[in-house]
Amino acid sequence: MKYQTQKIAYWYFLTAMILFAVQVTMGLIMGWIYVDGNFLAEIMPFNIVRMLHTNSLVVWLLTGFFGAAYYLVPEESEREIHSPNIAYLQLIILIVGTVGVVLTYTFNLFEGNFLLGKEGREFIEQPKWVKAGIVIAALLFLYNISLTVLKGRKTAITNILLLGLWGLSLLFLFAFYNPGNLALDKQYWWYIVHLWVEGTWELVMAAILGFLMLKLTGVDREIVEKWLYVIVATALFSGILGTGHHYYWIGTPGYWQWIGSVFSSLEVVPFFGMMAFAFVMVWKGRRDHPNKAALLWALGCATLAFFGAGVWGFLHTLHGINYYTHGTQITAAHGHLAFFGAYVSLNLAIISYAMPVLKGRDPYNQVLNMASFWLMSGGMVFMTFTLTFAGTIQTHLQRVNGEYFMDVQDQLWIFFVMRFGSGVAVVLGALLFIYAMLAPRREIIAAGSSRQPAE
Repeated sequence: MKYQTQKIAYWYFLTAMILFAVQVTMGLIMGWIYVDGNFLAEIMPFNIVRMLHTNSLVVWLLTGFFGAAYYLVPEESEREIHSPNIAYLQLIILIVGTVGVVLTYTFNLFEGNFLLGKEGREFIEQPKWVKAGIVIAALLFLYNISLTVLKGRKTAITNILLLGLWGLSLLFLFAFYNPGNLALDKQYWWYIVHLWVEGTWELVMAAILGFLMLKLTGVDREIVEKWLYVIVATALFSGILGTGHHYYWIGTPGYWQWIGSVFSSLEVVPFFGMMAFAFVMVWKGRRDHPNKAALLWALGCATLAFFGAGVWGFLHTLHGINYYTHGTQITAAHGHLAFFGAYVSLNLAIISYAMPVLKGRDPYNQVLNMASFWLMSGGMVFMTFTLTFAGTIQTHLQRVNGEYFMDVQDQLWIFFVMRFGSGVAVVLGALLFIYAMLAPRREIIAAGSSRQPAE
C-alpha cells in the first residue's frame, strides 16, 4: 500500500460486501416467492422484499464505487486523500441511512409521513430524510475527492471517474422532484435510473476497469487512456438519447420511439469497446501479475456486461419488439445479467485486487475466489436464459394470445423453479467470495516463502 489513506477503502469494501450478502439473500427469497406465492406473505410481503433487494443493490454498488475511488485516487493523483475524517463521516452517514431504510421498509414505519415515510417510486423509495443524507454524503465525497485530484496529478482515469461521480450525484437530485402527472414523473424518474446505469455509471466502470488493466497488465498508460476516451465518448453519445427507449409507452411524443430505437441500439458499442479493451490490454500486457482472481473478475465483468447490457438490451430495445415484450420476464433477464456483469463484477474485481494490498498479504484464497466467480457467473447466465425463455412464452401467451396475467404466471412455474435453483448458486458464490476475501488463511506460493502483493 503506497498511501496510508488508501486504507479508507477497506471499510467501504467491507460495508459493500455485507450489503451484497443482504441483496442476494433478498433476491433468493423473492425467487422462492415466485414459486410459492404465499411464502412470507404475512411477515414480509413481496413488495417489501423487492424494495430491500433493489435498494441494497444500488447502495452496495455505490459504496463499492466510493471505496474504489478512495483506493485508486491516491495512486493516480500521487497524494493522500484530502481528509480521511470526511471520508469516514460519509461512510457513517451512508450506514445510518441504510439502517433507517431497512427498518422503515421492513416494519412499514411512518406510513404516509412526508419526511419519515417511504415513497412509492421504484428504486428511490427512500424516505426524504434518507435522500437528504445521501446528498450530504455525496457532497462530502465530491469535495474530498475533487480537492485530492485538483491538488495532485491529473490522469484520464481520475478525470473520467470524477465526471461519472459528479454526474451520478447531480442526477440523484431528481429524486426530490415528484410531479403529480404520472407521465411527467416517469420522464424525470428515468433521468436517475437510466442516466445512472447507462450513462454516469458507465464512466465509473470505464475508469475503474482502466485502472485495473493498468495495474494487472502493465500496458502503457497512453494506450489505456486512448481506449478510455473512445469508450466514454460512445457511452455518452448513445446513452443520453438512449433514454428514449423508456419513453415509448408513457405518454411522451411519438418521435421518442425512433430516437430511442436508434440511440439505444448504439448502446451496444461502448460495452463491446470495454470488452475488446480488456482483452486487448491482457494480450498486450507485459506483466504476469500474481492476482489472477482480480484479472478473471475484470475480464468477466467486461464480457458479461457486453452480453447482459449490450446484447440482451438490444434484444428488446426496438420499439416494434418492445411493444410486446416490455415488462415481461425478458426485462428481468436483461436487468439481472446487465447489473451483474457491468457493476457487480466490477466491484468484485476491484475488491479482489485491493483487499490483499490493503491487508498486506499475497493474493490469498484465489482458488476460492475464482470458484466464486464461476458459481456466480454460471448461476447468473443460467438465470438469464431461464428468464429469457419464460419471457418469450409470456409475451406470446399474454401479449399475443391475450391470456390473463396470473394464468400465464401459473404456466411459467417450471421456469421460476429453475430460476430459484440458479439463485442458490449465486448466493453460494457470493458467500464464498466474502469468505475468500476475509478469511485469514493464505495461499502458499512456494514452500516456506511468502511475497508481498504486487501493486
